[in-house]
Amino acid sequence: MHKSNPHALPLPVGGRVWRWLLQWWRVNPLIGLAAWIRGCNSVILLPGLWMAVFFALPFLIVLKISLAEAQLAQPPYTALLSWAEEGVLQLRLNLANFSLLLSDSLYLSAYLNSLRIAGIATIFTLVLGFPMAYAMARAPARWRLLMLMAVILPFWTSFLIRVYAWIGLLKPSGLLSSWLQALGLLDGPLQILNTDVAVYIGIVYTYLPFMILPLYANLLRLDPTLLEAAADLGCRPIAAFFLVTLPQAVPGIIAGSMLVFIPAVGEFVIPDLLGGPDSLMIGKLLWSEFFTNRDWPVAAAVAVSLLLMLVLPILLFQRIQDRQAESRD
Repeated sequence: MHKSNPHALPLPVGGRVWRWLLQWWRVNPLIGLAAWIRGCNSVILLPGLWMAVFFALPFLIVLKISLAEAQLAQPPYTALLSWAEEGVLQLRLNLANFSLLLSDSLYLSAYLNSLRIAGIATIFTLVLGFPMAYAMARAPARWRLLMLMAVILPFWTSFLIRVYAWIGLLKPSGLLSSWLQALGLLDGPLQILNTDVAVYIGIVYTYLPFMILPLYANLLRLDPTLLEAAADLGCRPIAAFFLVTLPQAVPGIIAGSMLVFIPAVGEFVIPDLLGGPDSLMIGKLLWSEFFTNRDWPVAAAVAVSLLLMLVLPILLFQRIQDRQAESRD
């Protein structure tokens, strides 16, 4: 039978609760803060604070700008709250920036072109990255660290320098054109720079490690006894790959595809340096609105729309995954 502690203080009731809590907090502020942090689970608290400071707060600032009007002043947009006559606080929300994105075909073309280029580049990245990740996972343990370092090694060089290096390779007088002409495969200079093909090459090269690493981590956990059991049952290696390996690699494929597709949609540097005037992507359009037209509200509306366009499908996919996991349980 549970015995009550005779030295425990009675819990204050009624109006004395708040006085008791206030007095306790004044006497023990550090203890109260430590108890609050301990109760919130610091493992979740720290990432939550990081997301609030570096994601939620900047997003709210961009959302505020997207609902303002452009003006020739500093800052180049109007305030949402202003004092009217007789001390009335007035809220002005300008939705014309978002309606412009729907009415102007330029923005719609930029969105669709960004989705097309990012989607095709993600497919090429998956086609190249899956065999590399599979070879790394099946390689002897003594070679895995060396192969992993080879994948990560390009990150030691500046992203901008690596993109500039492709200009020297792909330009008509570059190394690739010279080699192909020396081998007799081309009669003239290679016209590949400032095209969508150059953008695909730049995105695939740049984001290939983001595809390989999740796939490698997923394939490394693959149980080899399943392939042995499939072989014992008369399954050929190719059939075993499609029936055993590929279904278990789906989480890695999804993670790698998201890591490649999401930043590729808003890419600016690669289409600006390697692409041409026809390679209109939303990142270049966003740059033009901010720094050329100096229309910050429209640029902010473009950024908010792009974020919602990417976040909503991800949340929907996560919801479907959670329901499937609940149904399996």
